[in-house]
Amino acid sequence: MNFLSISKKNWIFKKYNEKDLNFIKENYNLDEITSKLLSIRKIKKEEINSFLNPLIKNFLPNPNNLLDMEKSTRRTEIAIINKEKIGIFGDYDVDGATSAALLGKYFSELSLDYEIYIPDRKKEGYGPSVKSFKELIHNKVKLIFTVDCGTLSFDAINYAKKNNIDVIVLDHHQSEINLPNAFSIINPNRLDDKSNLQYLCAAGVTFLFLVSLNRQLRINKWFDQNNLIEPDLISYLDLVSLGTVCDVVPLIGLNRAIVKQGLKVIRSKKNLGLKTLIDISNIESNPSIYHLGYILGPRINAGGRVGKSSHGANLLLNKDPKVAFKIAFELDQYNKERQLIEKDLIEKILNKTKNHLNDPVLILSGLNWHEGVIGIVASRLKEKFNKPVIIISINGKIGKASARSVIGFDIGSVIISATQENILIKGGGHKMAGGFSISTENIEKFKFFVFRKFRNIDQDLKKERPLLLDSIIAPSAVNLEFYNKVTLLSPFGSGNPEPKFVIEDLKTVNGKIVGEKHIKSILVGKDGTAIKSIAFNAIENDLSGYLIKKNNKTFNIAGKLSLNEWKGQSNVEFIIDDISVNKNLKNMVPSSIG
Repeated sequence: MNFLSISKKNWIFKKYNEKDLNFIKENYNLDEITSKLLSIRKIKKEEINSFLNPLIKNFLPNPNNLLDMEKSTRRTEIAIINKEKIGIFGDYDVDGATSAALLGKYFSELSLDYEIYIPDRKKEGYGPSVKSFKELIHNKVKLIFTVDCGTLSFDAINYAKKNNIDVIVLDHHQSEINLPNAFSIINPNRLDDKSNLQYLCAAGVTFLFLVSLNRQLRINKWFDQNNLIEPDLISYLDLVSLGTVCDVVPLIGLNRAIVKQGLKVIRSKKNLGLKTLIDISNIESNPSIYHLGYILGPRINAGGRVGKSSHGANLLLNKDPKVAFKIAFELDQYNKERQLIEKDLIEKILNKTKNHLNDPVLILSGLNWHEGVIGIVASRLKEKFNKPVIIISINGKIGKASARSVIGFDIGSVIISATQENILIKGGGHKMAGGFSISTENIEKFKFFVFRKFRNIDQDLKKERPLLLDSIIAPSAVNLEFYNKVTLLSPFGSGNPEPKFVIEDLKTVNGKIVGEKHIKSILVGKDGTAIKSIAFNAIENDLSGYLIKKNNKTFNIAGKLSLNEWKGQSNVEFIIDDISVNKNLKNMVPSSIG
């Protein structure tokens, strides 16, 4: 059930069960397409209602299911009662910034003294260091939280221990068997954790910690005794959802409920920093997952990549309109600078890929490549070549690297294994991304190590990349009513991909280039129905030959629906991922739905 497109992708229609489709349709009062999409996703019949309406209360687990949660909660309660100054060490990405801001917001509402430390990516690198902990301890911090990092920070945590400072780790990165000598480590990806919450990002873990802490303080009547209103943790979900979307963790279970509710909180624009960034980014419609992942997230990340690492967390905590505007404006400028650096580096690296296209994993290194953008470049190349990519920036005898992987190749585990075998100086990550430092003399040895690991995985990963599709639809289905039916299954993201459709037998009647490399087209079907479409980066590939001008070529398009909101008007357009001139679709899948 597949064929090759003009972009050399295998179009594969996802399987569904006709009996399940009919059962869902008849018992849940749902239409054909929604029932089909639920069947494709193999949603259990008893879980359909909670899937379509994911409420926090229905998915929130007992936080104590996470290892070390109880002792972390008790230790923090003691710090609150004794008014100890608290240190928050966060990573410089969106997940780290939102996690740090979550703790900061909560401690602010409790009128506690705290200090946030976000390391400089270039000068200090990832994770806690002895230097950073020394500074926090010098500033009279008595309890340190590490968020979105810390699971492998042996030296810094040992230093804190020797100075009688407790460290609580709130993290989600993969661990080794041996753990640092922290007071507690809350991480669903600990090898001995049985919570089944491995899909959470650090912001999700931090949120569960606050749920536990809030409950403990309530039970012990701390709020009453101190004449304080208990914080409304639901209002914190804007930050949790931002971290969840930007860290590209699966939108399943609790994550799904977090993002669904979090988008509502974001749209209320109660967080001044987030509201200011939304305004500066010229987002005029209701913020969506797209806006979080592709507009807001990159701007918050830009502070850690090319500007001030602390800007992200500071923006999300700021209550002064002038300061919030200044930080948001600077983040926007940093993002523009990041885009220019990224464009230049991609051009340099693409020239180097020519001799490595047959490598199973693309591992490239160069002198003084900007460490702030090598992760993004790795992501771009991964998408382009459909293989894991590792970019190493060399400075002297040391290389610092960012890695991005494909589904099925656990890059975090590979990095940890290489560290354990002393091929890497240090490193870590999760299934889809990671980072490390390496002695330059070990780069070739590391390549051999990674290639050997890749050879042991499923052969399907080495084939040409598939384009997974849900259904054929008629051109007339590109409308608001149909879009709303599809949106019932949102939020979409990793673990719950946005439905992709095929529309057959179209011709271009008008096309124009927008934003230098994208193409907007009006396409018309055999029945005369016209649809608006956009193909991103189409100037750089073979799609442009079909979309840029009126012609008599008939073709099929594959992609997804998108809602374009502008000045109170809502229009649905089709985002084109690929084109095929194949005429045999009807023999491959059930009849179209329109």
